[in-house]
Amino acid sequence: MKEFKKFISRGNVVELAVGLILATYFGAIVKSLVNDVVMPPVGMLLGGVDFSDLKIVIKEAQGEVAEVAINYGTFVNTIITFLIVSFAIFIAVKMYNKTKDRLTKEEETVAAAPPPPSKEEVLLTEIRDLLKK
Repeated sequence: MKEFKKFISRGNVVELAVGLILATYFGAIVKSLVNDVVMPPVGMLLGGVDFSDLKIVIKEAQGEVAEVAINYGTFVNTIITFLIVSFAIFIAVKMYNKTKDRLTKEEETVAAAPPPPSKEEVLLTEIRDLLKK
């Protein structure tokens, strides 16, 4: 039980859980965007085609036996959803890397600059210069 408690209390596990939940709902939003916003106009431009209805029927329904079909319209919707999600993730990662690089450069600049001399060092330098004269 202690080992499980230690595992759960790690920050990465919580961050991973939050990321997974957000990704799930982000996927649902994109799926709705594709199915409800993108595909209806595309279908209209292609002559009133509803992509979710596109299929190749292998065997017609007979009585209580359901139809056997290849639903390639749903597959097209899924591919478009995947492309939109992939592009959104690409943009998010690109922005994250850009921000991370900028912060790293700022940290390097701060680390590279030598600290200002202390008051004692300034006074000793002045005394040394006066003694040289």
